[in-house]
Amino acid sequence: MVNVMSSRKPGLKDLKLAARRIEGHVIRTPVMTSSSIDLMTGTRLFFKCENFQRVGAFKFRGATNTVLSLTEDEIMNGVATHSSGNHAQALALAARNRGVPAYIVMPMNSPRVKVDAVRGYGASITFCQPTLGSRESTLEEVVSATGAYFIHPYDDPRIIAGQGTAALELLDDAGNLDIVMAPVGGGGLISGTAIGTKGVSPRTLVIAAEPQNADDAFRSFRSGTLIRSSDPDTIADGLRTSLSDLTFSIIREHVDDIVTVSEAGIIKAMRLVWERMKIIIEPSSAVPLGALLENKLDVSNKRVGIILSGGNVDLDRLPWMNGRR
Repeated sequence: MVNVMSSRKPGLKDLKLAARRIEGHVIRTPVMTSSSIDLMTGTRLFFKCENFQRVGAFKFRGATNTVLSLTEDEIMNGVATHSSGNHAQALALAARNRGVPAYIVMPMNSPRVKVDAVRGYGASITFCQPTLGSRESTLEEVVSATGAYFIHPYDDPRIIAGQGTAALELLDDAGNLDIVMAPVGGGGLISGTAIGTKGVSPRTLVIAAEPQNADDAFRSFRSGTLIRSSDPDTIADGLRTSLSDLTFSIIREHVDDIVTVSEAGIIKAMRLVWERMKIIIEPSSAVPLGALLENKLDVSNKRVGIILSGGNVDLDRLPWMNGRR
């Protein structure tokens, strides 16, 4: 049926190995600053721009690390996954780079720009209903028919290790940071970020940020019990998934807090980055900055790193054009 990797937690050693494995395949993205946004937040911000990564998102790190980790026997029938977009694109390109097919299950409401990109990388797409149950059942049918190796979007230590390489680069380029922030959906990015940050700089706080309309990670963190979301409605389409047992356990061990942000706050932060930094980010990327603009965290006079997770936006459906403010 579906191939599932061991639930072993990755460590700093795994992140460093991933960094060496993916070197030359991924872009070492820049760390950018904005004096005007610093003034608005009362802090010094360092933005790790994964919107400039190949496929336009951090997901290419984890997908590349995982695809390059597979043996010839494991990958002989290609790879498969379910994803709303960024992991789909990342796996499609990583598979093409290794010369194997990719089979992607995508919700029918996935942003058009992401669907077009997945097709452009040569992957085969199967659409499903926009629910986790539909994604998983459709994927099982695809894997059964193709024999492809399932690579989960975030519930895989190789994926997490790859995503964590962004934090290692951020800390290397920005120097000492008081806080590192990243958005949280399924938890792959924040898990890798937390492992890398705490491994290199134990005193640095790691804070996850999540939409209020998809706050299952926030509620799970507060209660100590994994709570899964039920088809949340948020503009941050990349953050609609739930944590896994693996990512939740890493978050409980290494993440210091989770804060939430309103839909209006996400859109405000997204537009602010477009206007002041002149770069394109998607709504999910804007969630950490949105939380700061809503004063969900005391960052006065601190050095704060934020991972801008991606920049794949449907330019015909910008959130401030749709009456969502």
